[in-house]
Amino acid sequence: MNKPLPPGQFEYPSFDRFGLGLFAKRLPHSPDLKSLKIAGDVRREMIVGRELTTLQRVEQVSDFHCVTTWSYRGLRWSGVRFSEFYRDVVQRCAEPLDGADFVVFRGQDGYAVSMQLKDLMADEVLLADELDGEPIGIAHGAPWRLVAPAHYGYKNAKHISAIEFWRNSRNYRFPFPYPNLMDHPRGRVALEERARYLPNWMVRLVYKALAPGARRKMRAALARQREAAPAADARR
Repeated sequence: MNKPLPPGQFEYPSFDRFGLGLFAKRLPHSPDLKSLKIAGDVRREMIVGRELTTLQRVEQVSDFHCVTTWSYRGLRWSGVRFSEFYRDVVQRCAEPLDGADFVVFRGQDGYAVSMQLKDLMADEVLLADELDGEPIGIAHGAPWRLVAPAHYGYKNAKHISAIEFWRNSRNYRFPFPYPNLMDHPRGRVALEERARYLPNWMVRLVYKALAPGARRKMRAALARQREAAPAADARR
């Protein structure tokens, strides 16, 4: 039997690509490039690729909860645990400075979102590159996406190209022109940390009303990408 959904969520029948409307047309420029930049308050900024292949791969089944109130159950993700990536790659190779626990994920599509290191160290948090036994694809975050089931979907960054470790938040803002109040410092689903300052009933109503339009934009963008792909291959 499925466990109850978190507060304010309803079950949706399909797992569609979803996100802020501004990014509907911004698909990744290099979805096959699996290297990541490590930057911020670290002793050595670096690009890692081969290092990721040395980490133990894991598979987990978890639910996805969008901040706009819909949820999809039972997604089977595969990748590497963020905690192992941090200990075996980031700490060993890049050497974050003391207190660099404000983490920023930057995507190939220009999206950026923050997480706290203590939340990322949970066993269920992954850097994933496969979904349901297949490469994750453009629709859901290629080449890497964050899977943090305890946090709303907007914290689960897609198309990750860089991960930054900072001692404070001065080098980050939620993507312009969206207001910073949309980005809760934690974004935990169980506590309904949907946004800063605003009451949850208001956030639910606004986001739920915007969700259908955002979903249409995403579907149209993917359709255009599929149409453009054969033409690009023909020119090679």
